[in-house]
Amino acid sequence: MATDITFEQVNYSYQAGTPFAVQALKDINLKITPGSFTAVIGQTGSGKSTLIQHLNALLKPSSGTVTIGQRVITTETKNKHLKPLRKKVGMVFQFPENQLFEETVLKDIAFGPQNFGVSETDAEVLAKRMAGEVGLDGSLLERSPFDLSGGQMRRVAIAGVLALEPEVLVLDEPTAGLDPRGRLEIMTLVTRLREEQGLTIVLITHQMDDVANYADHVIVMGHGALLKQGSPRVIFSDPKWLQEHQLGLPSATKFAYELQQGGFKFDHMPLTVTDLADQIAPQLSKGAHPHE
Repeated sequence: MATDITFEQVNYSYQAGTPFAVQALKDINLKITPGSFTAVIGQTGSGKSTLIQHLNALLKPSSGTVTIGQRVITTETKNKHLKPLRKKVGMVFQFPENQLFEETVLKDIAFGPQNFGVSETDAEVLAKRMAGEVGLDGSLLERSPFDLSGGQMRRVAIAGVLALEPEVLVLDEPTAGLDPRGRLEIMTLVTRLREEQGLTIVLITHQMDDVANYADHVIVMGHGALLKQGSPRVIFSDPKWLQEHQLGLPSATKFAYELQQGGFKFDHMPLTVTDLADQIAPQLSKGAHPHE
């Protein structure tokens, strides 16, 4: 059964009940639907990471409920019942290569399934398949993960999560620290996994171009609250609001707003380079051939 994730009036405080309590989430209400691609954006300290750690009950709400598929998580939920849930919602943390530890790539990818009771032989079959899914060459499987490039190590980490066969894949800044080519490769991989495996994707990112190019729903966090949610078109339609919250625009949209000052007209503000090109090309040809 597909996994819906719903937050209802979720509050979360670190060190709750002590003088050092810090409220990190305030009255969060949202729904993540199966098969969707949700981007979570917001400044550092806005509550993004705290929010996503509720998606597989690494954190439990101080009050309110998080419903993941059939499971309702409250502050009372006992950890021993949560293991099946953590298989369903796979988390790839920021700089996941820091969590690699096995002596070979194959063993690292197979570790997760074995931890969930899959036999060593079956886990290795699964690991080989997932290595292929993320585009890792078979020749790398017996090598140490620490001999690989940053982009390859990140693929190993993603393959390790995929080996749990999750329904939801949560990625915290998966392209941080990679060059533009590495970034594109990881985002292309994530998109393909979504299409081929029907995964629900939740992505924390500072890259507004990735939000515009890949997401169908955007959640904007600020000071622990959900400030706004909607399609990328809705979120990026108000540059002044974004600026006030110290958030950027996709590069194509930013360029379009600058062109608008110079007299170009747009039916709608483009989010992607293709959309920008489609809208300015006819205006450029008119400008270049005024007598036609």
